[in-house]
Amino acid sequence: MKHIKKNLLISALSFVAFAGPAAADPVADFYKGKSITMLVASGVGGGYDTYARVFARYAIKHIPGNPNIIAKNMPAAGGLAAASTLYNNADRDGLNIGAFANVSTLDPLFGNPGARYDSRKFGWIGSIGKLQNVCASWHTSSVKTIDDAKKREMIVAGAGAASNTAVVPRIVNEVLGTKFKVVSGYDPAGGLTLAVESGEAEGICGLSWSTMKASRPDWISGKKLNVIVQMSMERLPELPDVPSVLDLVTDPERKRVLELILIRQETGRPFATAPDTPKERLAALRKAFELTMKDAEFLADAERNQMEIEPLTGAQIEDFLTKAYSAPPDIIAKAAALVEPAGQKPR
Repeated sequence: MKHIKKNLLISALSFVAFAGPAAADPVADFYKGKSITMLVASGVGGGYDTYARVFARYAIKHIPGNPNIIAKNMPAAGGLAAASTLYNNADRDGLNIGAFANVSTLDPLFGNPGARYDSRKFGWIGSIGKLQNVCASWHTSSVKTIDDAKKREMIVAGAGAASNTAVVPRIVNEVLGTKFKVVSGYDPAGGLTLAVESGEAEGICGLSWSTMKASRPDWISGKKLNVIVQMSMERLPELPDVPSVLDLVTDPERKRVLELILIRQETGRPFATAPDTPKERLAALRKAFELTMKDAEFLADAERNQMEIEPLTGAQIEDFLTKAYSAPPDIIAKAAALVEPAGQKPR
């Protein structure tokens, strides 16, 4: 009996010794001691930048091998430069990710020449939350409602021609008959809000509610804004009395066009890897994203920064893209005509 027990013990130890190296995690081995470059599609201090940096701070705990994440801001072309760079120039090894602007998901579909990529080929990691844009006037403006904005011209601050703050006013003017006049060229990080505070512009149309809360909380607590319309599928719980643009459009076809455009906001603040990233590394990054969204320390930091956490998985982003790219060609063309800057044509 003792002889049998001794043989069983030797066999067990031999199995453990043999199994040890096989149990090593190749993903952890790859990431250990390395740094991930995160291309952030906004300037330093903007809403996207805040979300991306807070996420990176805690995601490193959940990525196998615990690599560093180094943020590199690329706000050019309304954030599309970051997506184009990740798609065309970055190594496809899992050491390069993008914290994209919401427009990145569908601008290739709409023919934006600055979108030099196929968004369906990225390795989508997930999105921290939806991005519900609003149009709002400063508290001193006589424009208090959407009807007021139909009666007289209102100057709104805009960033680049492809940015939400330039595109959204044009869409609202077209579908609702408002008279927003965009003055473009402001720094998307802080220039937009400073333009409003200084009186250079009466408001902003196309900045997200969550960005305003995160970057200018005193605007909200001090009631310095008149939010006049929401660019969202559903009204924000915090703004139950402010109409959604979809509430104000009755034509069925026009509603379908708007719904396609608004899919970009549903994908919110997405993160992605370069195309053809090894599947096991993408899977690990997706898992790390999901764990970060449940991390108590991350959630506490997000609350301190007034971030709205309403995550989507990478698979859910892929589903949104499938739905968008399968829309009828005439609906896509009409959406593109509203989204693209004047003088540009879809590819």
